[in-house]
This record gives sequence, structure tokens and C-alpha cells, in this order.
Amino acid sequence: MANTETALKEALASIEGATGAALVDYTSGMALGTIGGGKSFDLNVAAAGNTDVIRAKMRTMEHLGLKAEIEDILITLTDQYHLIRLLSGRSGNGLFLYLVLDAKRANLAMARHQLKRIEQDLEV
Repeated sequence: MANTETALKEALASIEGATGAALVDYTSGMALGTIGGGKSFDLNVAAAGNTDVIRAKMRTMEHLGLKAEIEDILITLTDQYHLIRLLSGRSGNGLFLYLVLDAKRANLAMARHQLKRIEQDLEV
């Protein structure tokens, strides 16, 4: 089992094209841990903003009467991919992993697969 810091380091090191990662509490919008990003990309601001994305999608699903659970949400920009993976299980309730990828270097299928594996090993 990996702690938050170890899981985020693994995401950045093992996922091709990853430039930043965070573990976020979407009930508060607070990042519980971040790695990468930089001066031009504030992961704490991104964490808070993506909390709104999750809340909006959950509201929409509720209005539609959908009972399925969100696995992940993908946002594609011209030069980046933003992957949001909601954690499942009791210890992950209300949390998501957030991954920023360089679109030129990333393989989305592999990134999703590896992020799922990292989630399974994460102990919160």
C-alpha cells in the first residue's frame, strides 16, 4: 500500500507525459498532496476548479436519475490532457486523483490504466 506522497511520485515517474499530479478532496476543493506543476501551472488552483467539474457532473447524473458511478473524467486541451479519477472504496470516498499530461508525449489508454493501478495501491 502506498501513501499519498509515494502514489503521486509514482504517477509522475511512471506515466509517460505526466507533468503534474494531485490527490484532491472534492468536498472541500483542497489538494491533500501535489507534485509537479510549476510557476505557470498551479495544481492547487486546478484542484479547486476541477472540484466544480465533479460536482456539476454528479448533479447532472442525479437529475438524470443515473445510478452509475464516475470512473474518470477526461478534459482535452490543445496541448494537455487532464485526467480526473474518482477514488472508489470507503477510504477514497470524496477524493480524486488528478493528472496533467503533455498531449504530445502521453498515451491516454496507458495513463488511465496506470492511474487505476496507482489508485488500487493508494492507502488514504
